[in-house]
Amino acid sequence: MGAAGKPRLGDLLIDRGVITPDQLQIALKEQQRQRRPLGELLVQLGFATEALIKETVSEVQQTESVDLDKIAPDQQALMLLPRREAQKFRVMPISFDPQQRQLTIAISNVYDLTRIDQLRTVVGNDISIRPLLAGDSEIESAIDRYYGIELSIDGILHELETGEVDLASIQSGDGEYSQPVVRLVDALLSDAVRRRASDIHFEPERGFLRIRYRVDGVLRQVRSLHSSYWPAMVVRLKVLSNMNIAETRAPQDGHFSKLVAGRSVDFRASVHPTTHGENFVLRVLDRETGIVGLDRLGLHEDALTTLKIMLARPEGILLVTGPTGSGKTTTLYSMLNHVNKETVNIMTLEDPVEYPLPMIRQTSVSEAAKVDFVTGIRSMLRQDPDVMLIGEIRDEDTAEMALRAAMTGHQVFSTLHTNSAVGAISRLLDLGILPDLLVGNVIGIIGQRLVRRLCRHCREAYTPSEVELKLLGLEKPVPIYRAVGCARCDHQGYHGRLAIMELLKMDPELEELITTRRPVSELLQRALNKGFRTLAEDGIQRVIEGETTLEELSRVVDLTHRL
Repeated sequence: MGAAGKPRLGDLLIDRGVITPDQLQIALKEQQRQRRPLGELLVQLGFATEALIKETVSEVQQTESVDLDKIAPDQQALMLLPRREAQKFRVMPISFDPQQRQLTIAISNVYDLTRIDQLRTVVGNDISIRPLLAGDSEIESAIDRYYGIELSIDGILHELETGEVDLASIQSGDGEYSQPVVRLVDALLSDAVRRRASDIHFEPERGFLRIRYRVDGVLRQVRSLHSSYWPAMVVRLKVLSNMNIAETRAPQDGHFSKLVAGRSVDFRASVHPTTHGENFVLRVLDRETGIVGLDRLGLHEDALTTLKIMLARPEGILLVTGPTGSGKTTTLYSMLNHVNKETVNIMTLEDPVEYPLPMIRQTSVSEAAKVDFVTGIRSMLRQDPDVMLIGEIRDEDTAEMALRAAMTGHQVFSTLHTNSAVGAISRLLDLGILPDLLVGNVIGIIGQRLVRRLCRHCREAYTPSEVELKLLGLEKPVPIYRAVGCARCDHQGYHGRLAIMELLKMDPELEELITTRRPVSELLQRALNKGFRTLAEDGIQRVIEGETTLEELSRVVDLTHRL
């Protein structure tokens, strides 16, 4: 119990089974070192989610909480508190009552009287402040959402046009936030994360700098800046990525993490020399969007059931196939998340590790440390694993080691670059794997692609043409949808992506055909007879259901053979 007889946060979380006593002790030890709120440290250490902490803190403090995702602040409240002050005090204005002269705000600690008093000096001493409890990341995200990143970019560009940029200050890091280039780069990173971009491209041309985001798998130009801004911007990006700023003629790689909208986002950086200057590409690794549950992959009920049955098998190898950018890593992490328990030892070997996962031992392939896939698998097998993730099967040695791990009682997940699930069998045989090694050791093979999901707020129904009916395999016209575009989808017509999949579950008859090295066409026909649904069929079903468009499906899956 606390001093006032109220239960303490840590005790309540233990009673509810959210954390263990050992985890509480670790967090308390860290609190002595960092002098930060216990709830914030528990989230940072990965012991609890911010939503659970907020709910429990609200109960302990007997205060009212607010879900910032479900409310829209009024304009008067936003005008009372400028963006800079909202970020400085880490509060989000929600509403203002002019009659009672009361400003309602969201704050992570409603008893932080010092912060509330400082806030009162900004909004006016005649205004009372009503604090509601919210998580720090919720507040940061709401500030980005409602104050508008785009306006800040325009403001910084105006500042750049009217002032001089001190390159020396950017390189040394002195007075960082006084430099508009530093703020411009940060604003662009925040804007990209807010728009759910997976990659940010900085592309110098003869007289200008093109900035493009890859959103939902498609590149979109978002800005064109004068080429004079680029030298200072590329220095800032290199400093963040720990690259050599003096080297401009050779490719370089790097990475960094940054707090964006209240959460840590990782960026993988690559710079490449071109005729007009250095081309810079950032891969955005947002843990919040990168790791999803199996139920949120968007699979049909029968496909989800088949996948869960395959995951229930205790040993064997499960392969995910598809080209680069088809969502293989997301699917693999979803499967790992599904089997991740305290009773299971999971180890991964990746190139590189993209998303850190709790309770999972993750290793990056490293040439410097002489860790490749073969030596890594051999080492992991001595670590008593139950489940192993091997980032990619590229050669015969890796394939053979992965299959031998599956033979010795381990569940193995991996990826393979093939165009279809059935094609993975011939690919493994081409690598030099004997058919007898495949039989009994392959659980199943998943082939997948990602298609953009239609915006439900603006999609438009229409009757397909004769050619479209042939592509869909339909005899009678049924209404399907096309993309339009509205404010909710940023005028793209699509919002988010969904996976289309083909799931090949191995059975004795298929294994017999593999043993005798039957052609892929025969394997496919056997699978179709057993109810196997191809990528094209799964995608066409999504088109008929109004989830995506025929045009979008044709972009990622070949449908011409149906004509």
